[in-house]
Amino acid sequence: MLYDIIGDLHGHFDELTALLTKLGYHESQGAWRHSDRKAIFVGDFIDRGPKQLETVMTVRRMVDSGSAQAIMGNHELNAIAWFLPDTDSPGEYLRPHFSEKWGDKNRKQHKAFLAVVEDNPALHMEIIDWFLTLPLWLDLPELRVAHACWHPVWMDWLKPRLTDHNCLGRDLMPAAVKEPLDEDEKDTPEPTLFKAVEVLTKGIELVLPKPHSFVDKDGHQRTRVRARWWDCEARTYRQAAMLDEPTCRALPDDPVPEHKRAPYTDTVPLFVGHYWETGTPAPFATNVACVDYSVAKGGKLVAYRWEGESVLNKAGFVSV
Repeated sequence: MLYDIIGDLHGHFDELTALLTKLGYHESQGAWRHSDRKAIFVGDFIDRGPKQLETVMTVRRMVDSGSAQAIMGNHELNAIAWFLPDTDSPGEYLRPHFSEKWGDKNRKQHKAFLAVVEDNPALHMEIIDWFLTLPLWLDLPELRVAHACWHPVWMDWLKPRLTDHNCLGRDLMPAAVKEPLDEDEKDTPEPTLFKAVEVLTKGIELVLPKPHSFVDKDGHQRTRVRARWWDCEARTYRQAAMLDEPTCRALPDDPVPEHKRAPYTDTVPLFVGHYWETGTPAPFATNVACVDYSVAKGGKLVAYRWEGESVLNKAGFVSV
């Protein structure tokens, strides 16, 4: 089977239909289809963009028809947590609708999706139920797909706790989305449901050794940094940080703890989204490619047209 791996959509239906058309898909019997290819969506269908329902339903119809597969992104995970009550705190939800610390930050992030479902509880529940059917990763004979990170150790630990299709059961959601009170908990080597799901859907974050920090593009002081987890050569904080070169040079050259690394050495190609890349699409490595190029921030909607190659290349990317 040949695949087109499509990046984070965030409610951008017009760009999605333009990209599907460019890739040679056509609408037939209620779904977009291709005569000899299948699409794979890397998650993050909702939030931010102007056509939330149209985007979700297009992906859903393609999955239901067999013309596509899809996995869960962190925005689908957040949507489920927003919807599900927190049974430990009556009147609250697994993702707080308001908090003293963050105010209405969660609602603002989710407002585009809420605008079209919050006054329609039946539709809201229907979509959440469908989100719960999305696997956390795909491990196909030809290739692999995860939203943000492929971490074999924690995936092996997590797999017996998931459904047969690597989905989160509703009963697992509280432990999957409620961060333990100990801020350092997710930096210990022992896996937990929260840490495993956090890494797969949001990537690996490194806590910088004290007193190091950096200022992000919004002017906020940060003590955690996203990691180039796939990079076999990224052994120190300076090498592993997903930051511009001048900021990286100011970070310590101390070694990163081994459990915070997940170098990807397999020959099976791996595709991820999540990382808000910009510029001309190119693989992270010969065996790893990101297909998120920031459509929700005025960037491109990108796909990788996989033709069976084990060495990924720039020519495989298609964008609108």
